[in-house]
Amino acid sequence: MKLETNYSLKNENTFHIDVSAKYFAEVFSEEDIKNMLSERRIKEIPLLIIGGGSNILFTRNFDGLVIKNSISYINVIEEDDNKIIIEAGAGVRWDDLVQYCVEKKYGGIENLSLIPGTTGAAPIQNIGAYGQELKDTLYYVKGIFIENLALKKIIKDECNFGYRDSIFKRELKGKFVITAVAVCLSKKPKVNLTYAAVNEELDKLNIKEPSIKEVSKVIRMIRETKLPNPTEIGNAGSFFKNPEISESLYLDIKNLYQDFKGYKLPNGYHKISAAWLIEKCGWKGQRFGDAGVHKDQPLVLVNFGTASGNEIRDLSLQIKESVFKKFKIELEEEVNIF
Repeated sequence: MKLETNYSLKNENTFHIDVSAKYFAEVFSEEDIKNMLSERRIKEIPLLIIGGGSNILFTRNFDGLVIKNSISYINVIEEDDNKIIIEAGAGVRWDDLVQYCVEKKYGGIENLSLIPGTTGAAPIQNIGAYGQELKDTLYYVKGIFIENLALKKIIKDECNFGYRDSIFKRELKGKFVITAVAVCLSKKPKVNLTYAAVNEELDKLNIKEPSIKEVSKVIRMIRETKLPNPTEIGNAGSFFKNPEISESLYLDIKNLYQDFKGYKLPNGYHKISAAWLIEKCGWKGQRFGDAGVHKDQPLVLVNFGTASGNEIRDLSLQIKESVFKKFKIELEEEVNIF
């Protein structure tokens, strides 16, 4: 473990924003984290923990310590005839964990295929896609409290999961370092086909009774066609959350736009597409210097080369303002802005 100074973060964030950290260290074990956090000088400066940097927009240099969590392992913790509990280090690429489980026919996270980032970041956002969320299979989150270096396992019911939300994004933000995540999966899985787009692709392939491997493959195909690869063009995936709106507002918009869609939630609200709102405001494919909105997916803001974090943030604020002006809906960022 080496402490770097004035370290470039350009290759540590998927927007490829060219900023630097005053200090930087990569850790590979819980002991590494404890040793780093116990240093006296570290306690007096700002701290940021990152994984793959896939959900971060840097708008300035970070005047503190950035720790890259690279704890990487996948272990079976417990199993019986019906289920299996698998623990993965926080530094494992999320999609590597998904594909490991899919290959072994362990079901429950296959619809979360190809989501960028690391396993340690997954519970912070309560990642979700195509009818699955992490909270559906999460067993516990393991980590270290920054203040006293105490180890703790936080079980699912203590995580306060919501839509792209959790205790790690709120009460424990800046207080707890995730070191591992455990999921409880089925050894006799049932496929989740709640999304029409998945069924449509399976029909095209004439697959009538898909396996979780076939579902995963189709979802990967869909994501690859809809979302730009961050290794080719800087982005952090979906920049905004899909909003939840009242039934009265939903009906008002529905009366004006025949192509407006959403689905009703148990709380009576309707979840709608942020991408649809952004496209209706004319932002799809727009480019301003090297900052822009993706030509195929308006929910994705992109860095075409040398855009600054401030330029992308300013673009996001303009989008939010126009959506609110047109629809009276306040978009909320999914990406963490520093």
